[in-house]
Amino acid sequence: MLAKRIIPCLDVKDGTTVKGINFINFRDAGDPVELGRQYSEQGADELVYLDITASHEGRKTFLDLVRRVAANINIPFTVGGGINELKDVDALLNAGADKVSVNSAAIRKPELIDEIAKNFGAQVCVVAIDAKPNLIEGTFEWICYLNGGRISTGKNLFDWAKEAENRGAGEILFTSMEHDGVKNGYANEALRTLSLSLGIPIIASGGAGAKEHFRDTFVEGKSDAALAASVFHFGEIEISELKAYLTAEGVVVRKTKM
Repeated sequence: MLAKRIIPCLDVKDGTTVKGINFINFRDAGDPVELGRQYSEQGADELVYLDITASHEGRKTFLDLVRRVAANINIPFTVGGGINELKDVDALLNAGADKVSVNSAAIRKPELIDEIAKNFGAQVCVVAIDAKPNLIEGTFEWICYLNGGRISTGKNLFDWAKEAENRGAGEILFTSMEHDGVKNGYANEALRTLSLSLGIPIIASGGAGAKEHFRDTFVEGKSDAALAASVFHFGEIEISELKAYLTAEGVVVRKTKM
């Protein structure tokens, strides 16, 4: 069994780490480079940096931040936000990123996934999907959203995730917009459906508020990795303690390097 991964996520807005609830009401969480260094030392398996307003405002992710992060951590990290073409990917990888996350641009131009996988390898391409249930003809259906959850696409979560896999995505990062920042647990039913229907790793995002939530998404949601933000940023859960708890619960995790 592959070890489950713990991934702190740093949402970056104007050079500062922020955290919101349901994609709004953001508050400052600290310096993204310093937080990344701390998480690396505490035993995080990977990091994700998302420039959360890049797609909305038409900006590129700041390469300087990526360079500074790469110089201060010793674990893999993914960068997303404002990636619209291959030269964006090339620039980020050259700056030190290990993977890139594409969301809005991939929905608008699905062949971008094919291009990234072909030119850089599937392991580089993480397709991020923001979705929430919509009531459609009397039935709730998971629908994907663009631009930080601002625009409904009408696309079904599971159909789009399958297409992304077929086009060459190496991982799916699924965020439940309804669970984001609420701390009531991950959307494990949807995560389980994704995990059982796809052959690539699924990263759970949105809803972590207690150690039990990580256990539940690994056991019930069949997630391969769990991403969280505020519980780490504000000191509510310490990564080494979380890993010790998960090990005691029978979940296989990578050992924290001391």
